[in-house]
Amino acid sequence: MTVPAAPGHPLTDAEVRRIRNDFPILGSNVGGQPLVYLDSGATSQNPISVMEAEQEYYEQRNAAVHRGAHTLAVDATEAFEAARSTIAALIGASTDELVWTSNATEALNLVAYSLSNASAGRGGEAARRFALGPGDTIVVTEMEHHANLVPWQELAARTGADLRFIPLDDDGALRLEEAASVIDSSTKVVAFTHVSNVLGIINPVAHIVALARAVGALTVLDACQSVPHLPVDVSQLGIDFMAFSGHKMLGPTGIGALYGRAELLADMPPVLTGGSMITTVTMENAGYLPPPARFEAGTQRISQAIGLAAAVNYLTETGMERIEAWEAELGVRLVQGLESLDGVTVLGPGAGTPRIGLAAFDVDGVHAHDVGQFLDSRGIAVRVGHHCAQPLHRRLGLTASTRASTYLYNTTDEVDAFLDAVSGVRTFFGAT
Repeated sequence: MTVPAAPGHPLTDAEVRRIRNDFPILGSNVGGQPLVYLDSGATSQNPISVMEAEQEYYEQRNAAVHRGAHTLAVDATEAFEAARSTIAALIGASTDELVWTSNATEALNLVAYSLSNASAGRGGEAARRFALGPGDTIVVTEMEHHANLVPWQELAARTGADLRFIPLDDDGALRLEEAASVIDSSTKVVAFTHVSNVLGIINPVAHIVALARAVGALTVLDACQSVPHLPVDVSQLGIDFMAFSGHKMLGPTGIGALYGRAELLADMPPVLTGGSMITTVTMENAGYLPPPARFEAGTQRISQAIGLAAAVNYLTETGMERIEAWEAELGVRLVQGLESLDGVTVLGPGAGTPRIGLAAFDVDGVHAHDVGQFLDSRGIAVRVGHHCAQPLHRRLGLTASTRASTYLYNTTDEVDAFLDAVSGVRTFFGAT
């Protein structure tokens, strides 16, 4: 049972404890210790309503969508498209601007490969504006997740375009004073993260979008760590494309989405081809449906989309503003607590910088994997490694870090238990 939304007011510990009743896994024990789940930045947990939504679909309306005239097929199609409407409404988009994908990685690759196809001459005259070639540039940032870096490296390699990046300062923040020179008249695409999955900081989307618009470049936003945690409206952000994943926002795995401005999607050539995305097919040629169907070849992720809609309903009923405010409190508690510990360095700007409830850190003299195992022995689940952001870690002089990430179901007591455990790491490993 979600708590009533009250915009402007963060959740309370009492409300969070009630929320936790909707997540059976949070009552688990790990090695005899109560589970403290602080890895939602990788994968969030599912409320009962999400599991029930998928089960109800399989029990009551399992059928192929957009392909049959029988009652089950119609019911399945209606539920599938209703889910699209729910997710589109969450981000302020229209239904024809939301394309289902398997995850955000696929969504980002979809944009990159569509531009590649346009650069190869596919899509006709309408797609020529998306073509890249020698002399053109693609701009990313030094803090990107590999999913928003490698696809653009590949696009540059296929088209002959150059790849540039906006650098970071020593605290891990974007050097915005250099962005204006990195983004210039040669720039065709600017791809950047809304919220860093390592640093937790919220990037100035409006500033970067303004720079891109001034030179006519497309903007692609990685919103994996923002859509689950912040109110996000694509029309207010002014971006052209945005990718996010269901499994980071209480939804099932295997479902993600790409937002694209309708007039752009309408002119982009498809990437995956086959059934369900065509108008007519001869032995020589094929014609393609308008978006979003053009980009949804083959059997779709029906139950996952329905489950994601249930997750979005859970989030909106709780209140995205309240979730944002609660996580901001947890984020401050995390950072201040970690900064108070000897030998512990928080990655990125310190307390006081706007962030989600996430903090990555380095323990002097102890490898991140050892930190993670130590915490796991106390029932605390965190993420260790480079978090699919090797260039960022390299810029900060590290190969790996430990990351704690919270969500609407985490309490201040859990954050305090985590901080108490981290305080004992260096002593346990003899690194003091």
